[in-house]
Amino acid sequence: MQDTSTNTNNSTAARGAIKKVLIFITCYNDEKSIESVLERIPKDIWESNRFYTEILIIDDQSPDKTFYVADDFSRRHPQWNLTILYNPKSQGYGGNQKIGYCYAAKKGFDAVVLLHGNGRYAPEYLGQMLEPILTGQADAVLGSRMIHRLDALKGRMPLHKWLGNQLLTFIQNRILNCRLSEFHTGYRAYSVAALAAIPFEHNSDYFDFDTDIIIQLLDNHKRIREITVPTFYGNEISRVKGIRYAVRVIRSSILSRVMRLGIYYHPKFDYEPSSNYRYKEKFGYSSSQQFALDQVAGGSTVLDIGCGPGFMAKRLAQKNAKTVSIDLQIRTEAVENSWKCVETDVDKYEFNEDFGKVDYILALDIIEHLKSPERLLQILRQRFSRDIPNVIITTGNIAFFTLRIALLFDSFNYGKRGVLDMDHTRLFTFSTLQRTLEINGYDVVKKYGIPAPFPLAIGDRPLACFLLRVNRLLIFLSKSLFSYQIAVIAKPRPTLEHLLEDAHQGKNKKLNTGPAAEV
Repeated sequence: MQDTSTNTNNSTAARGAIKKVLIFITCYNDEKSIESVLERIPKDIWESNRFYTEILIIDDQSPDKTFYVADDFSRRHPQWNLTILYNPKSQGYGGNQKIGYCYAAKKGFDAVVLLHGNGRYAPEYLGQMLEPILTGQADAVLGSRMIHRLDALKGRMPLHKWLGNQLLTFIQNRILNCRLSEFHTGYRAYSVAALAAIPFEHNSDYFDFDTDIIIQLLDNHKRIREITVPTFYGNEISRVKGIRYAVRVIRSSILSRVMRLGIYYHPKFDYEPSSNYRYKEKFGYSSSQQFALDQVAGGSTVLDIGCGPGFMAKRLAQKNAKTVSIDLQIRTEAVENSWKCVETDVDKYEFNEDFGKVDYILALDIIEHLKSPERLLQILRQRFSRDIPNVIITTGNIAFFTLRIALLFDSFNYGKRGVLDMDHTRLFTFSTLQRTLEINGYDVVKKYGIPAPFPLAIGDRPLACFLLRVNRLLIFLSKSLFSYQIAVIAKPRPTLEHLLEDAHQGKNKKLNTGPAAEV
């Protein structure tokens, strides 16, 4: 094995004159093909004046002589920058890639190309794979065998694999709203900076690693380019179990979208630190925000508790409403569109400021975050019951059917959005929310079921509109089972203090208008 630090063009790269390229070859039982793969690497890849090249080979605990063949080749070619590693415990196809990409990041490479030790992908195309990365035209390049589909059959791809490849790609394109010709190529080049921006370390260790990484690149708006590469199928044994692989890639594609609904969570599809997490607008379709906006009459005074980024204040300003925005941190948009702003901890706030007569109180997706929703309800009743405001409350429905199914199969995981938000301290069903309101002195006027925010999950597409319609129909059949969120309109009952005041006033009125007043 050669120490790459002694190579002459490595010192040039160290001076920052040229970029660094890693050709990463994954191996398992490839003793008969690995030497041929190395010999087929074009001369201009090794001798380029534009970039420094290193080859990393990681043998994933092959039971044959793959490691020794590669190591012997390295010894016989000391002029080449070869690093040969061996996993003492098999990491799987995806797990092996994780190690290689970690190596690329730690060693400061600019680009990495994934090549297979079985010779299935042509090393002769390495230059074309690298060019868009090195010139800044793409963040990832996929060597597609399906741009000209029939060529794959000429390359001896089995018919069932050819059909399966196209069917899976078609389904995944629809789910992920993209237009790739092939999801299932193993010939890939990546910008190392793009890899550093995605949590690939959480991806599958199985062959669906390749699907996971495409989803991550798409979700992070990375530029993916495809180039045509030839297809080579020999007598090598395929280790991909077709049905298992198909199920896993479709499942991963679906769950990456479902996670946006907040009913599933996995760190591989979590791209933003909690401190930077941003709530999204949900206007223009059936949602908690749109529901609340539709209830508010123009020209009203509105308390928006837990106003967030100020989405509601902006919309209410268009209805000439006077909005009091209340939250722990008041954002610029809320300030610009609100009548008043109160920056405070809602869990501790006493609502003792003068807001005049309040017509509506909005508590949208906030009570589940509070340590004591009961305290908030009691203070609001004490402070505003004289105004008889409409109190509009929305929260997640823990009885949503997907969560019931998950519990049936002993599954329960929190995420950054939705019913099982990691910040939630309380969970509600329709009945528990109604009971909470009633025992704290409120009359529930109306209860509504809000469907899942499909446009947020899969984009504003016909499919999202169709799913919303289906969800609304199911809510009509059973609110408790099919509502993603609960929405209620409640009114605070008068407090005892208010009733006592009314009794005094009633007495005076009686005295002033009754028989005694005539004497």
